[in-house]
Amino acid sequence: MKAIRIIRPGEPDVLELTHLEEPTPGSGQVRVEVYGTALNRADLLQRRGAYPAPPGVPADIPGLEFSGVVEAVGDGVDESAVGSWVMGLVGGGGYAEMLVTDADHVVPMPQGLKFVECAAVPEAFCTAYDALVLQGGLRPGQTVLIHAAGSGVGTAAIQLARAFGAARIFGTASAGKLEALEERGLSLDVPIDYRRKSFRDVIRRETDGRGVDLILDLVGATYWTDNIASLRTRGRIVLVGLVGGTMAQLNLGVLLRRRLHVIGTVMRSRNTEEKSALAENTREHLLPRFESGELFPVVDRVFGLNEAAEAHAYMEDNQNAGKVVLRVRN
Repeated sequence: MKAIRIIRPGEPDVLELTHLEEPTPGSGQVRVEVYGTALNRADLLQRRGAYPAPPGVPADIPGLEFSGVVEAVGDGVDESAVGSWVMGLVGGGGYAEMLVTDADHVVPMPQGLKFVECAAVPEAFCTAYDALVLQGGLRPGQTVLIHAAGSGVGTAAIQLARAFGAARIFGTASAGKLEALEERGLSLDVPIDYRRKSFRDVIRRETDGRGVDLILDLVGATYWTDNIASLRTRGRIVLVGLVGGTMAQLNLGVLLRRRLHVIGTVMRSRNTEEKSALAENTREHLLPRFESGELFPVVDRVFGLNEAAEAHAYMEDNQNAGKVVLRVRN
C-alpha cells in the first residue's frame, strides 16, 4: 500500500510517499481501504517531533481520522461488515491506503455524503461534541464562546452549539475567516475579529457584565486571563488546544469565589473503552443529524495523498477555514 511517512522530525518536506505492507486485522479489528483522511494540528506537531504517536499505532504515519470501506475483518467480527462504508478516529496511520482499527470504533458514513466529506467529520465533530455536550454540559438556553471558530473543530462546534440549543453563540476568528463562515452558512450571533477587538470587552458589553456559560478554547495560555474574566459565575471552560502556549498564571481565588469549572481534554490518548463509547454516542446522537442535513462537514480544500507536504504547509500558514482533506483514493 501507499502511505505517507515522517522520515525525520522537521518541516513539511520530511513527509515521504512510500510503499509498505498492508496491515493485518487482529481479533476484534477491521481493515479499511482508506478513501480520505484529514489534517489536524496534532499531525503538524507529530511531524515536528513534538507529539509522538501513542503505543499500538504506526509511529511514523500521521492521520487521526478516515473514511473508507471495510475490506477485511479479524477474528470475532461479523463477516457482513465487509463492504461497509465507514468513518472513524484512530491514534495514527490515517495517511495510508489501508489501516486497521477496532470494529467498535468505526461509525457508518451518513447517507448522502461523499468519502471526501466524511473524512472531515470524525475528529472535528467528535471533539466538539465531546467537549461541548458530554464534558461541557451544554444545555438549551445557555451562551457559548467558541475560540478559533474558523478551524475544523470550530466549524463543527458552531453547528453543534446551535443543534443542542445554545441561546447565543460568540466566536473568535480573523476577519477573513469570519467572512468565510458566513459564506458557508455558519453564522455566529456575535462574531469577534480577535485582531481588532478584545473578546473580553465584547462579551462584557453583550452580556451586561454577566459573562458566558461555556467556553470552548482551542488556543490556550494567551487567552487564559480573558477567558476567566468572560465566564459567568459557575461557568465552564473546556480546554482542547494549546496553539497559544501551555503556561499561564492562575488566580485560584477567582475559581473558588465564582465557582468556575476548568476541564482539560484530549482525544488521541483515550483508551479503547472510551473510544468505543464515543463512537456509540456518535452513532446515536450525531449520525441522524448529518442525515437530516442539520449538521454538515466543512471542507476548505482537498489535496491528493502525494500532496501531503503542500497540505501541511497550507495548514501551518493558517489559511484554512474548515478542514483540509487528503484524498487517498478516487
